[in-house]
Amino acid sequence: MDATGTDATDSGAPHTDAPTGVGGTDTDVREILDGIGPRLRALRRDRGLTLEALAETTGLSVSTLSRLETGHRRPTLDLLIPLARAHRVALDQLVAAPASGDPRVHLTPLRRGDGSVLVPLTRYPGRVQVFKQVLSPREPKPVTHEGYEWLYVLAGELRLVLGAAETVLRPGEVAEFDTREPHWFGPAHDEAVEILHLYGPRGDQPVIRTAPTRPDRTPDRT
Repeated sequence: MDATGTDATDSGAPHTDAPTGVGGTDTDVREILDGIGPRLRALRRDRGLTLEALAETTGLSVSTLSRLETGHRRPTLDLLIPLARAHRVALDQLVAAPASGDPRVHLTPLRRGDGSVLVPLTRYPGRVQVFKQVLSPREPKPVTHEGYEWLYVLAGELRLVLGAAETVLRPGEVAEFDTREPHWFGPAHDEAVEILHLYGPRGDQPVIRTAPTRPDRTPDRT
């Protein structure tokens, strides 16, 4: 910073010098960099955060955050890492590589200390996040937080504790609930259970669309 307290590297003019990526062209790199600002803005708004609130969380100035979102500041690791931490997303979710022509989704399982496995199925930060989970037996500890959850059992039996109620779900069965109510879910027995887990961080609910039911056209025989 200079004597006025301004970030000396945070000038008002847009950065126009983009590095050349390894194995890519200047155009490829510029497209990646140009996409980071709108992605950061969408993620912040999706979380319901103001620039001031995000600045307090990350330690970055409001002007720096604003210029990042508008493309007037080049995104660097020292800026993106605190933003990824604040939004609780992987760094590669903030930086999207060019399309490779390969439609396959390369999943990265996350293994937890209790033996459970979490596989994120959505990579771009959005309203509803989707996971595949294999849950190992563990002690019930109900929690509460903002959001809305939707659970679909793929294999095994799932025990769901929701407030004072308790339910066992079997393959093909679904549960949905507001996470502000105390809740816990895990295997109903000593064997693991496999589920699809949808989570709306702001209370967003999945929308299920079905074809309209056709009216009964049984002819009147009177």
